[in-house]
Amino acid sequence: MTAKKPAKKISAAEKSRFADEMAESFGGLRQLGMISEATCKTTLRDLNREGAGDVIIPLTAEDIRALRERAHVSQSVLARYLNLTVDHVSKLERGAVRPTGAVLAMLNVIRRKGIEAII
Repeated sequence: MTAKKPAKKISAAEKSRFADEMAESFGGLRQLGMISEATCKTTLRDLNREGAGDVIIPLTAEDIRALRERAHVSQSVLARYLNLTVDHVSKLERGAVRPTGAVLAMLNVIRRKGIEAII
């Protein structure tokens, strides 16, 4: 029985180069129609490479109130769109609580694209 050779370690630079070359190859196949868009998925690596990932910024109470007023909706309507209580929206606008997680992400979508993006 022969002993197996240990696997060669691949450097981070080699991994990155390989990933870039694979992405370029698949992009070419996609342009030629050999791979359909339905079989491709966007990953975080793609977003980081393209710089397309939208940054979620923290919003102040004043920012949230301004977003709502610019959209011409009441606190109760905004609460319904965000699946929150009216009391919670009021607390966000007063600064009693800070938006986090999905609420912060949705508010950033409204900030960038308008209330129509979530309706």
